[in-house]
Amino acid sequence: MGRDLDKERFTEAEYTRFGERIREQLGVLRELLDTPGFGQGPVTIGAELELFLIDEEGRPLPRNDRVRDALDDDRVVLELGRYNIEANLTPLPLAGRPFEALSAEVQEMITKVDGAVEGGGALPIGILPTLDTEDFTLGAMSDQNRYRAMSRGLRRLRLEPFLVKIDDLELSVEDVILESANTSWQVHIRTPPERFARLFNAAQLAIGPVLAVCGNSPFFLGRELWEETRIALMEEAADDRDVQRPERRDGRVTFGSDWVHEGAHELFERYVQDYDPIVPDLTEDAERHEVPELRLHQGTIWQWNRPVYDPVDGGHLRIELRALPAGPSCADMAANTAFLLGLTLAQAERDLTGYRFATAYQNFYHAAMHGLDAKLSWPGMDGEHDAAELVLYLLPEARKGLLQAGVAPNDADRALDVIAQRARLRRTGALWQRETLARLGGDRRALVRRYRELALSGTPVHLWK
Repeated sequence: MGRDLDKERFTEAEYTRFGERIREQLGVLRELLDTPGFGQGPVTIGAELELFLIDEEGRPLPRNDRVRDALDDDRVVLELGRYNIEANLTPLPLAGRPFEALSAEVQEMITKVDGAVEGGGALPIGILPTLDTEDFTLGAMSDQNRYRAMSRGLRRLRLEPFLVKIDDLELSVEDVILESANTSWQVHIRTPPERFARLFNAAQLAIGPVLAVCGNSPFFLGRELWEETRIALMEEAADDRDVQRPERRDGRVTFGSDWVHEGAHELFERYVQDYDPIVPDLTEDAERHEVPELRLHQGTIWQWNRPVYDPVDGGHLRIELRALPAGPSCADMAANTAFLLGLTLAQAERDLTGYRFATAYQNFYHAAMHGLDAKLSWPGMDGEHDAAELVLYLLPEARKGLLQAGVAPNDADRALDVIAQRARLRRTGALWQRETLARLGGDRRALVRRYRELALSGTPVHLWK
């Protein structure tokens, strides 16, 4: 979904042809994944950082096209809301000092985007606390055909407004623009096909305790909701099940409902079988191995961990880890990445399919709701455990996973120490926001302005005053 489209309206015939093509391309992809030697190469990682643009008062600033044009940087692209922008970071090898390099590029990008915002700045935060209902009009959507087409495609399935419910908050929603309330830090890791199932399942297990120590989205529309309200909001705002597929268990944004048993093709097949196309853009001049329609369709199903097939340079597979929030600082995002990747690599050494998937599922949502106060379960440990204590218990495993992958010990230790301090002090971005808002007497704009100062400093959130 990174490229724009030539048009925003599609005929029913185009929907039908698109459906035929994605089914044809499933077979092509299966052949590619079964080809000996496909996707081999060093383990690399990458990331996408979504940012809010704000004015001098701390309110959302709908000027992403001007900021992108002023930056003239191929790494920067428009996001759904006109007050959102995305920076695509440079892929790099996992071996060596990846988190030092990642942190430096994140700091560079935040500073660069912030400096390009006339009359305001940039903010890496899960949900901007100063958002109000008037920020979600059709005029708030970025001026790109792909977003208008996505909006039309979802409305074609949903037909009527429906209610978004998060705790005691209820909203009547007609359009996909509500998704623009969320900004994420999305991490990619390259994997050969034969290793995909174990690595993907490990990511499904690891994300629970990792998310518990990364919460940074406690507010939406002036209400205090989950530690990671993004999780509930994204799932509710793009749910098309109530009209077209009431029998389908998973929405378009989902954690999933089972382990992967064989490989990435299981997930691609599920996406084709279970989800109706919403952006049926047809490509007429693509090479067979590019499977463009299948890749486009996959980009409209937002599983919290999902497979990515990239046809560049002979093709390879990646796992995109989508559940982490943006922010609070470059040091925090590098640390979150280190913990998630390290724990995923460590857990991929064993077959998790004998462990109850429902437990990993519950861990994820308990962590999103309660953060470090959540009670979580873990394979080999009886009962439920305090999330902060579980995080500290798992850090040595994450370190071992990173070192076995070739990460320099002092790079791993520097990043993981941020997680350890955050867990010991119970100082997440969500906690800092709640406490600071209380001290400021509920002044959301003042909260955002103070947050921006500290985020730009690069200091990890457990040291913020």
